[in-house]
Amino acid sequence: MKKRVLFVCTHNAARSQMAEGYVNARYGDRYQAFSAGTEPGTLNPYAVRAMAEIGIDISGHRVKDLAKFDEQEMDVLVAVCEGGLCPFFPWAKEEKHQEFPDSSTLTGTDEEIMAGVRRIRDAITGWIDETFGED
Repeated sequence: MKKRVLFVCTHNAARSQMAEGYVNARYGDRYQAFSAGTEPGTLNPYAVRAMAEIGIDISGHRVKDLAKFDEQEMDVLVAVCEGGLCPFFPWAKEEKHQEFPDSSTLTGTDEEIMAGVRRIRDAITGWIDETFGED
């Protein structure tokens, strides 16, 4: 049976979406990943582009409110937000907190923002490989 993993960040716009897409694409034989936000926003087009560059299509993803997962048991809850309050989620067997920068704060030209999102993507995928690739 696949382990269920829920990635949570504030807006469910980039970090948690990239993590969900990456786990399902690379480790979908062992994990089923989901994502949600405490204050859902809009899917970040830079995150969609960054994931497409590594062969993962998250363009069909939709932002979801954490409340959608109330009373749904998860094996692991991963909060990927930086600073602030992390959500309380009593239905997770295990909780992890791993901070990644918020891509919505990036400024500059299109290419500068894209470079920042790539760095965040690479940090997330590297952490996932180290954390979930071992099991």
